[in-house]
Formats: sequence, C-alpha cells, structure tokens
Amino acid sequence: MHIIPLILAMIVAVEHYYILYLEMFQTTSTSAQRSFGLDKEFLDDPRVQTLFKNQGLYNGFLATGILWGLFFASNSWSVVLFFIICVIVAAVYGGLTSSKSILIKQGVPAIITFIALLIFR
Repeated sequence: MHIIPLILAMIVAVEHYYILYLEMFQTTSTSAQRSFGLDKEFLDDPRVQTLFKNQGLYNGFLATGILWGLFFASNSWSVVLFFIICVIVAAVYGGLTSSKSILIKQGVPAIITFIALLIFR
C-alpha cells in the first residue's frame, strides 16, 4: 500500500482508539464533556455510561479492523477500504442523528483516506 493512504488510515485508527478511550474509560471527564457536548450530570447516569462503553467498543473494532488491514491482512487494500467505508457510514449516520460535528470530526478524515485509497491504489 502507498505511504499516503497508509498514514491517513493510521490517523483514522488512532482517532477511533481515542474515541474508545473517552467513551469507555473517561466517560465523565471534562474531555468527554467537551468532545461530546454533554453535561456532567448526563454523563454520570450509569445508563449513559453503559451506552458510551458500548459505542467505545465499536469504535475500537473499527480502529482494529483498519490496523489489521494495514499490517496483517493478505488483501490489505480491500480490508482497509471496507473499514474506512464503515467509518464513513457511521459518521454520516451520527451526523444525521446525533451531532453534525461527528460528520466533520470523524467523517472528513475517513473521506480523505477513502479518496487517497482510490487514487493510490
């Protein structure tokens, strides 16, 4: 795989590991409050924490799938492309149903990576 999409895909993976960290281990932190635009009282609710941990796990799966595709899969381009498309779909859905900033923060890096994957195939 060409170096440009490889680096971009790694950035997307790291971003999703950071989201996993916030959602699973720092749910009530000021960083999580700022990142998700939610107040501490809401994030203190155990039901919300359970939902966030679940979302964090899924973000970790996306990140792990990207890295698996980059470094371990026999057809790395197809695997990375699949997981980048998954990130794009999740960002579009999140942008439509939760916050438009999700589309910008998560979607734009994935879309740029998607384009780079197609250009440097």
